Amino acid sequence: QIRLVESGGGSAPVGGSLRLSCTSSGGDLSMYSLGWFRQAPGKDRVRVAAVSPNSRSTTHRSDVKGRFEIFRDDATNTLYLLMNDLKPEDTATYYCSADQTFGRLMTGMGDYWGQGTQVTVSS
Repeated sequence: QIRLVESGGGSAPVGGSLRLSCTSSGGDLSMYSLGWFRQAPGKDRVRVAAVSPNSRSTTHRSDVKGRFEIFRDDATNTLYLLMNDLKPEDTATYYCSADQTFGRLMTGMGDYWGQGTQVTVSS
């Protein structure tokens, strides 16, 4: 059974960096498409980045391109989001998600979700 747990959130200054991690306490993530989503207060949850099995395909939302990078380490069953040059608008709760279908993950309808980790960027 896939059970996702995020870590690595916290506070950072504008222009700072954070690395989020997502692991599964059960189940092998290597066959799943994985993604990061975020939800700011009062706003809808949106997709930040996604990666297919074997990292064949990756996608990042336009406002994080060049600053954020999603990558997976199947050897350790871990998904990462490296966040650089953080901005106040990056403040949100970040969730990881997994699904066997890349398309469904991309729509935010993945089967598995973590509990979220808070990222706060302050000037």
